[in-house]
Amino acid sequence: MYDSIILRNVSRLMFPILLLLSLFMLVRGHNLPGGGFIGGLVAASAFILQIIAAGPTYVRTSFQINFLNLAAFGVIFAALWGLPGLVTGEAYMLAFWLKEPIPGIGKLGTPVLFDIGVYLTVIGVTTQLALVLAEEPTLYPIQRPPARPNATAPEV
Repeated sequence: MYDSIILRNVSRLMFPILLLLSLFMLVRGHNLPGGGFIGGLVAASAFILQIIAAGPTYVRTSFQINFLNLAAFGVIFAALWGLPGLVTGEAYMLAFWLKEPIPGIGKLGTPVLFDIGVYLTVIGVTTQLALVLAEEPTLYPIQRPPARPNATAPEV
């Protein structure tokens, strides 16, 4: 954590902007570059910016999200959207699409729902990893042996 008032204020302003950008990257992922992985990385960077600016304790108390559970839910959610193909007797992960595109979003189908699962998984794993790395010095403090009184330096 850096004790900078500028970084703290800018990070608070950037958080919703980065989340909106991540949703934009998620939605446009099948027609143009983007998708669940890139969108998830952008969303995780919003949380990581908060970790850098205010510390991991602030992120854990302010957002109250269990990021490992989010990642697990994302994996299950993504895997479930491969099942409609199996149910119809086709291959796993066969894409099903709505006939009419949704204005502003485009065609919606099972690959987009799979991408939402990837998006949640990437946010969960990346943010949890950043939190663990940021909390590491407090979780595992360096254990130093007590100093010996009247100790002399070894002779060379």
